[in-house]
Amino acid sequence: MAPKVLVSDKLSETAVQIFRDRGIEVDFRPELGKDKDKLAEVIGSYDGLAIRSATKVTEKLLENAPNLKVVGRAGIGVDNVDRVAASKKGVIVMNTPFGNMITTAEHAIAMMFAVARQIPEASASTHAGKWEKSKFMGVELTSKTLGVIGAGNIGGIVCDRARGLKMKVIAYDPFLSEEKADQMGVEKVELDTLLKRADFITLHVPLTDSTRNILSRDALEQTKKGVRIINCARGGLIDEEALAELIKSGHVAGAALDVFAVEPATDNPLFGLPNVVCTPHLGASTTEAQENVALQVAEQMSDYLLTGAVQNALNMPSVTAEEAKTMGPWIKLADHLGAFIGQMTDEPIQEINILYDGIAAEMNLDALNCAAVAGILKASNPDVNMVSAPVIAKDRGMKIATTNQAQAGVFEGYIKIIVRTDARERSIAGTVFSDGKPRFIQIKGINIDAEIGEHMIYTTNEDVPGIIGTLGHTMGKHGINIANFTLGRKESKGEAIALLYVDDAVPANVLEELSGTGLFQQVKPLQFTLG
Repeated sequence: MAPKVLVSDKLSETAVQIFRDRGIEVDFRPELGKDKDKLAEVIGSYDGLAIRSATKVTEKLLENAPNLKVVGRAGIGVDNVDRVAASKKGVIVMNTPFGNMITTAEHAIAMMFAVARQIPEASASTHAGKWEKSKFMGVELTSKTLGVIGAGNIGGIVCDRARGLKMKVIAYDPFLSEEKADQMGVEKVELDTLLKRADFITLHVPLTDSTRNILSRDALEQTKKGVRIINCARGGLIDEEALAELIKSGHVAGAALDVFAVEPATDNPLFGLPNVVCTPHLGASTTEAQENVALQVAEQMSDYLLTGAVQNALNMPSVTAEEAKTMGPWIKLADHLGAFIGQMTDEPIQEINILYDGIAAEMNLDALNCAAVAGILKASNPDVNMVSAPVIAKDRGMKIATTNQAQAGVFEGYIKIIVRTDARERSIAGTVFSDGKPRFIQIKGINIDAEIGEHMIYTTNEDVPGIIGTLGHTMGKHGINIANFTLGRKESKGEAIALLYVDDAVPANVLEELSGTGLFQQVKPLQFTLG
C-alpha cells in the first residue's frame, strides 16, 4: 500500500508532483494549516505531513496521528513543531537547512551594504524630493573587519562573499576547527576578541540556551566604537533594548535586522532610530529559495517513506539512501540484539554498552545505537522506534555508551551489547553473514552460530546428556516444527545454552512441560520482527 502524505501549507505544484511521481498518494490541502480542528480530524490517515510555518504540529495533533511517521518542514525553523512530543511518538521531524542558505546569506550581505551606505534612509529622502547628499556619508566595506558569529552553512557563505569584497573576516564558532578556518580563509577567534576588533558583526547561529542574548548588554558594550551589527539569523540573539540605547549614544553606528525577539514585530525599541535597517523576516524570501525548500522537503520525505533514508532530521541520526541499503542488515541485527536483551531482562536497565567491531565500527553508529536501544525497549513498549528510543531511554535514566574497535577475531565485524541492572549483567553479540542475514554469535560469553527466526526458544542448562533429546521429543510430541537448532557451552559439564528457531509460537503449556523436566534453569520464548 502506497504511503499517504498531507500537504497542509502552500507548497509549489512542482513539489506536490514530486510525491506523485515517486508513487506516493498526496493530498494538497493548504487551507488546513490554519484550521487546527479540521487538521486534527483528518491527520489520522496520513504517513507524512508536509508543512511550512502556518501548520502547528502540537502534542494534541500528534495524539490524533497514529500512522504519522514523518513531518517535513519546508524551511529551517521548526518553532511550529513540538519536537519532544514528536520524538516520543516516534515521528521524524525534518527541515531543509540548505534550500535557502544562499538566499539568507545574500540577504545578510545586502543588509550590510544597506547599513554601511544608509541606503533606505537615502532612498526615502530622495523619494521625498530632498537632495541631502552630504547627510548620508557611508563607509566602505573593503579592508574592514567582519566578525561572523557562527561559521556554519549560512555563516560560511557569508564569509566567502565577504572575502570576495576584500574584507578581513574573523569568526567565532566553538565547532570551527583551525584547519577548517584556514580552508575558509578566515581567522578563528574567541567571542571577546571578535567584539573588540570587528567593524561589522553578523550573526548566523540558531537560537539555543547557549546563544540566547549572545549579544547582551555587556557584550555590546565591549564592541568597537562605530560598529555596525547585522542579524538575519534568529530573534532573541541580541538585547534589543541595549542595542537601541547604544545606537542613541553613538557607540553603535548602525544596525540591520531581519529578525526580532517578538514576531510579527509591530513595535520594537529599534524602530524609528537613525541608520537602523529593518525587514520583516525576509531572509529566505526569494522565489528560488521558496521553490528549493519545497522541492527538497518533498524529496526527503519521499526518500524516507520509500527507502528509509533519513536526511536533515532534527530528532534522529541522518541515514543516506546508500547507507540505508548497506546498513539495512546491520540495523536489523542491532534491533534483534536489543530485542533479545529486552525480552530477557525484567528488571530496570541502568547501563547499555554497545561495542562495534571491524566493518561495523565504520558505519553510522548513531543510527545503529538508535536501533539497538529501540530493540531493547520494544519488549515493554511495542510502539517504540528508532526516533523515540533515545528519548524514552533518557527518561528512564539509562546510560548509553559506545565503543568501536578494529577487527578483532574471525568475523569482518560484529556488534555486542552489554546491559547492566542492579541484579546482573547480560550480553549478546551478532554479525551479518555474506548472505545478508543477521546471526547471533555469542550469548553470555558462549560462542554460537544461530540463525534468527520470528519464533524462538532460549534455554539455559548444565551440559549434561539428554538436553537435545528432551527438546526434540517435546517439540515433536506437540507438533512444533524446529527450523534450526543451535547449542553452545563454555566447557564440558559446564554452563550451556540452546536456541531453537521454530515455525510457530510455542504454547505456554509446552514451555511449562520443558521447565518441569528439571533439566533447564531457564526456558524463555522469544519473538523477533523479521520484516
